[in-house]
Amino acid sequence: MTVFWVIAVLLAAGALVFVLPPLLGRRRTASGATQDATNVAVYRDQLRELEADVAAGTLARDRYEDSRRELEARLLNDVPTSGTRARAAKPGRMAAVAAGIAIPLVAILLYFAVGTPDALLPQPAGGDGHGISRQQIEGMVDRLSARLRENPDDATGWAMLGRSYAVLDRYPDAVSAYANAVKRSPPDAQLLADYADALAMTQGRRLQGEPERIIAQALKVDPKNVKALALAGTVAFEKKDFKGAIAHWQKILDVVPPDSDMAESIRDSIADAEKLSGGTAKAKAAPKLAAASAPGAVSGTVRLAPALAAKVAPTDTVFVFARPADGSRMPLAVVRKQVRELPAAFTLDDTMVMAAGMKLSDHPRLVVGARVSKSGGATPQPGDLEGLSAPVKVGDTGVTVVIGTEVR
Repeated sequence: MTVFWVIAVLLAAGALVFVLPPLLGRRRTASGATQDATNVAVYRDQLRELEADVAAGTLARDRYEDSRRELEARLLNDVPTSGTRARAAKPGRMAAVAAGIAIPLVAILLYFAVGTPDALLPQPAGGDGHGISRQQIEGMVDRLSARLRENPDDATGWAMLGRSYAVLDRYPDAVSAYANAVKRSPPDAQLLADYADALAMTQGRRLQGEPERIIAQALKVDPKNVKALALAGTVAFEKKDFKGAIAHWQKILDVVPPDSDMAESIRDSIADAEKLSGGTAKAKAAPKLAAASAPGAVSGTVRLAPALAAKVAPTDTVFVFARPADGSRMPLAVVRKQVRELPAAFTLDDTMVMAAGMKLSDHPRLVVGARVSKSGGATPQPGDLEGLSAPVKVGDTGVTVVIGTEVR
C-alpha cells in the first residue's frame, strides 16, 4: 500500500511539473521581457527615421505628428505597462496554486469513485486458497444450465446441475434438475438417492412420503447402495421402526471397509437404535477385508476440533471438498453435511464433480478439506471454521480432516 501511494505522489508531481510553470508565468515573463525590448528598439529606430525625414524636408510636420502617434499607439499595444503585467501575473499564480491543489485531490477522488481501493489493503495469506466463491459456482451453474437448454437430453449434465444447485442450497432447482436426470437416465441407485435427499430438503428434511418412495426405488436398482441404505434406515428410525433401521444399517456394514470411519459411525447408529428398541441384537462386524480403493474416489472422516465446539451450532452447514494438491485450487467435488453429523464419514468420487472435465481421477494427488459455514453459503466468510488434509492419492481411504482453524 505504501509503495502505491509513493508512486501515486510521484506521478502527480510529474503532472504538476508540466502544468505549473506556464501558469506561474516565469517563462512567459522572461520571453515577454525580451519581446518588449525588441519592440521598443524597433519603435526608436522608426522614430529616428521619421525625425530624419522631417530634417531632410521629405516629410511634412503634420504627417510626422500623425506617424509618431501611430507608432506610440502600436507600441502601447505591443508592450503592456509594468502594472498591467503584474496584474496578469497574479491570476497566473492563483491558477497555479489552484491547479497544484486540484490535480492531486481530483485524482484521489476519482480513484476512490471508480477505482479499486480494496486492492490496496493487505490480502490474507493464501487468498487463492481452497475456497471457491459463490460467483464462481454460479458462473459454472449458469454455463451448465445454458448448455442443457440447448442439449436437454444430457442426463449426466442434469445430474451435475442437481449437485451444483444442492451446494448452493437451491433445493427446488436441484429437485427439478435431478428429475430431468432420472427421466433421461437408465435406473441409477446413486442418482435416485441424491434425488430423494434433495427432495427431503425441500420439505423440512423429512424423508417420509415421496422421498421414501424414491429411496425404495433406488434399493430395487441396487440393494447395496450405501446412501440409499443409510436414508432408508433413517426413514425407519424416524418412524420408530428401530428394527427396520438396524436391518438397513447392518447391510451397510457388509459393503464398507470394517475398519473405516463409516463402519464405526454405522455401528454407533445401530447401538442407538438397539437402546431405543430394547433389543439385544448386536451389530455384526463385516469380514476383515483389506479396504478397497475405489478408482476416482477418496474417503475418510471429518472431525471438529474440541476447542472449537463452542463456536458452532448443530445445524451449521459443513462443506467437504476435494481439490488438486498442485495447480488449481478449484474444488473438484463437494458434499454437504451438518455439524450435528460430526464426526462424519465422507466419500468423494467422480460422480460428484462440479463441472465436466474436472474428475478426481485426473489428478494423482488431492487435498481434502472441510469448512463449517456460519452463513450456509459456499463462499468462505470470516468466522467460518476450516481444516485441510495432507496431500493424498486418489483411491485412498481413511483420510482424516480436522476442522481446527477459524477463517479471518
